[in-house]
Amino acid sequence: MSMSNETITESTKHEDNSGNGNGSLSSSTIEDFIQQKVTEKRLRLEDDAGLDTATVNHFRRPVEHPFTSDQRDTTTVLFGGLTWRHERLIEGALAALDYTLKAIPTPDVKAFQLGKEYGNNAQCNPTYFTVGNLVQYLQGLEEKGLSRKDIIDNYVFMTAGACGPCRFGLYEAEYRLALRNSGFDGFRVILFGLEGGLDQTETAYEPGLEMNLDFFLAILNAMMIGDELFQLGYQVRPYEIVQGSTDAAMQEAIQDLHDTLRGTEKVELKGIWKKLITDTKFESLTNYGIKFIHQLKRQDLPQALDLVQRKFAEIEIDRFRVRPIIKIVGEFWAHTTEGDGNFNIFPFLEAEGAEVHVDRTVGTRVLYMLHQYKALAKENKGLVEGQAPPPSWRLDKRFANGLKSRIKIGVLSAAEGIYKRESNRVREALGGTLHKSADQYELDKLASPFYNWRAGAGESHMEVGENIYYHTHHLCHMILSLKPFGCMPSAQSDAVQAAVVEHFRDMIYLAVETSGEGEVNAHSRVQMGLGNARIKAKQEFKEAVARTGRSLEELKSFVDDHPELKSSMYHVPHSEGVVGKAANFALHVGELMAGNGQMKHPHVVAES
Repeated sequence: MSMSNETITESTKHEDNSGNGNGSLSSSTIEDFIQQKVTEKRLRLEDDAGLDTATVNHFRRPVEHPFTSDQRDTTTVLFGGLTWRHERLIEGALAALDYTLKAIPTPDVKAFQLGKEYGNNAQCNPTYFTVGNLVQYLQGLEEKGLSRKDIIDNYVFMTAGACGPCRFGLYEAEYRLALRNSGFDGFRVILFGLEGGLDQTETAYEPGLEMNLDFFLAILNAMMIGDELFQLGYQVRPYEIVQGSTDAAMQEAIQDLHDTLRGTEKVELKGIWKKLITDTKFESLTNYGIKFIHQLKRQDLPQALDLVQRKFAEIEIDRFRVRPIIKIVGEFWAHTTEGDGNFNIFPFLEAEGAEVHVDRTVGTRVLYMLHQYKALAKENKGLVEGQAPPPSWRLDKRFANGLKSRIKIGVLSAAEGIYKRESNRVREALGGTLHKSADQYELDKLASPFYNWRAGAGESHMEVGENIYYHTHHLCHMILSLKPFGCMPSAQSDAVQAAVVEHFRDMIYLAVETSGEGEVNAHSRVQMGLGNARIKAKQEFKEAVARTGRSLEELKSFVDDHPELKSSMYHVPHSEGVVGKAANFALHVGELMAGNGQMKHPHVVAES
């Protein structure tokens, strides 16, 4: 390569580093000069294009300030995302363990807007509502006079986390981003993993939330009771004669149960037994054992629940009101929240004269997860994660791996059985009038022709199975599936539901995507489906009254003469092929009048 002296004048003013004193240019000097010019040209072109690659800032997770045990007395743990019943009961249950919990209010449209303002684009509806709701609550604390330092030092937020195809796996990052953008950088977010327990980033300290058996059982009791009361309110309210009596009884019941859970004493070894077993290898196992036995035998909660059902039994209802029953399914948050996050759909349906059939929100999800883990364990029987299958001649390893699989399946089966047993205890203590949870294995079987459970997206087979189950078992007139706008797992489910509806031609199924706007359009769509459901319910009731051989006036007169039939806790048997409460009640009253049925006082149900 030849270069003119004018071009490299500056470079020839000094001798080259090689020590040549004749003023000639070395090859290294020429190469350095070329690279310098190339670099200058590249930077100029990048600047013209708006690119800046001179400085590369790699992402690093922000340093998380831990919540430690010595901060427990001065720290309030915030949480949310469930119904107000669940949240109030959780506050009481964990107060018994010396935690200070505070549920943040149900998110509204303002929270949704804050979530969009401070968060990323293209997130799902629950993300914006829940993230914005936390920011809104912290801003409210600041408006009340707390400094941002006090808020960051004295409050933490606990939320669930997960991985998988849903944006749910990005919630933690969204919380941190929105908090930083809104001026609360450094606010602590504690992630409660659905599979990995509590993530507080470090384990060298004693965590502020101790995830022990006491914590687990406290949450378990609060969740199970909250699930049943969630259903109970929607079962009674549409038929109440005195408006507002159901809500008043619910408020009182929740407060009483909150106080009962708050007064729970820790179960521990005491006296001579504690001295004998402390610091031995049996200490942990013994403590677990006595805590489980206490849970299975405790009577304070069933007694408190019996008092609740007696209060509800005093509410008079009119079961001759013809109400279409609308079963709610769909994405977990969308069919749990009771506010702007799902277009206030529950009060809208009740205002339109429907009975809302909600699910055991937490319990159903727990049983679904146990089903999934157990099914995977059965498919992977004899395999150990991270290890290659042993050769056929290693019978010892094959036996050991098989034993591990059997133990794992057995533990999951035991967990299923215990949860169902405790949930049924709560249900029976509340009068036994609520529907039992659908069996996950039956849901799997019903959904399998349309949806393979291995396609684990969202609730996988569960939404499809529930649609078929509640339709074929005649438990609802219409199924309303609620899911966030743009939710990938729900979109996958909706595609399958098209085939389900085509197979069950008389099924009324409607899917509604929720968002921060569009409430009027959503309500309009629901009204169209409700019209057909009302026709079904009215025709069914008309046929039921005709089957009794009595007039409606005669049936009503009999009920007036037997006021126990007006109790909200009176158990009405379900007639085969009949959906509506009014139709089933008419048939039952007809049997009583004919002398073919047996009438029991509502309280007897809880004692049987």
